[in-house]
Amino acid sequence: MGHLGHLKTEYQSLLHRLDAGVVGMPEPTDERARDGWQRILEILFTPQEAALAAQMPVRPAKLEAIAKRVGMSAQELEPKLEPLCDKGLVMDLVNPKTGETRYLLAPPVIGFFEFSFMRAHEDFPRDELAQAMEAYMHGDDTFAREVFSGETVMGRAMVNEDQLAGDPLPEVLDWERATAVIDDAKEIAVSYCYCRHKAEHLGKECDAPQEVCLSLNGGATFVVRRGFGRKIEKEEAQQILAESRDKGLVQIADNVRNRPTYICNCCSCCCGQLSAINEFDLPAVVPSGFAPELDEELCKGCSRCARECPVGAITMVPERVSAQRKSALLPEIDEERCIGCGICSHSCKVDALDMKRSDRLRYIPANSLERALRMAIERGKLPHLLFDEGGGRGSQFLNQVLQMLNGLPASQKLLATEQVKSRFVRQALSSIKDPTGN
Repeated sequence: MGHLGHLKTEYQSLLHRLDAGVVGMPEPTDERARDGWQRILEILFTPQEAALAAQMPVRPAKLEAIAKRVGMSAQELEPKLEPLCDKGLVMDLVNPKTGETRYLLAPPVIGFFEFSFMRAHEDFPRDELAQAMEAYMHGDDTFAREVFSGETVMGRAMVNEDQLAGDPLPEVLDWERATAVIDDAKEIAVSYCYCRHKAEHLGKECDAPQEVCLSLNGGATFVVRRGFGRKIEKEEAQQILAESRDKGLVQIADNVRNRPTYICNCCSCCCGQLSAINEFDLPAVVPSGFAPELDEELCKGCSRCARECPVGAITMVPERVSAQRKSALLPEIDEERCIGCGICSHSCKVDALDMKRSDRLRYIPANSLERALRMAIERGKLPHLLFDEGGGRGSQFLNQVLQMLNGLPASQKLLATEQVKSRFVRQALSSIKDPTGN
């Protein structure tokens, strides 16, 4: 970070704090991207807000613990956090059973980048912020690699359920079906799509609807309380899902099996996750676990599937036909690139593509803590997760983390012990046999 000297001290401290999370805001190399990176911080945070945010934990902590760290009383601190929460720069999470509130510094994603465009009214100079974000995220691949270069990423594709076929139908687990995830949600909110709203302020918006971003469970509670979206019932959420499938949008969910916090309805032209695949060739989205299967007898070679594939995984290839001077065109599917969304099957007018269970299955973390743990290990940030300054770590949290560490494959256990040279972590990791047998 050789150019940090151009930033005020408050912003330098904030960047250091953000880097303690599993996704930070690394400094880019491209000059235009670097300008955007700096302007994002200056637009979203005043110097005073940046100084306070730089002392916030990156995992939820009690107000009293944070107040002790920043050197003021809880009564003094709480009103200072309110404007940060209103802007989505700090998250206040309320336990629905106890009513206890814990605070954490919102990460860039999924976090304050999204919150800045999730509502229609103006909190920031939107055009300028959109231009700064576009420069930072697309000027070079620095930020994309920070978010998407690990084995574990934020989002997973969900198959278009209308396109599942077979006799019998393939088994679909509840967490793989968007409709089941909605049915299981305790609270649901709908917001403006951050990506599409940002594109509107760049003059690049597409014709897909904007109010389709679904927050679930604890994520919905925060979104509604802070005005980033409106509460909706399950019937409206299911209607949004159905209409989005009909419009050929990709449904991307929180990359966890239990209690996901969002389902996005994404287009390839605006979505940051799909753009990372198309622009930087990064595995930004976990495939759904399903894949298209072609019936060559039915295929007419129209190329509609190739044109509508959101990640460019389909190429039309000429194939010789007996007694015909012209070759036929058949789709060739790049299985390594395909995310199993089912858009190709949905676009086919002759039903030549069916979605079947894929052999390429990726592991999905059980919950958000396991996902954070895996991402932290892959990105060399495990010490921050375990010993976050001011985070108020307790024995319950550490026990949960250590139980998950014990369930990891041997290779990831080794990475963990290399990152945290502490006796209790080494002892905990060696106490249980690797469940994979490695």
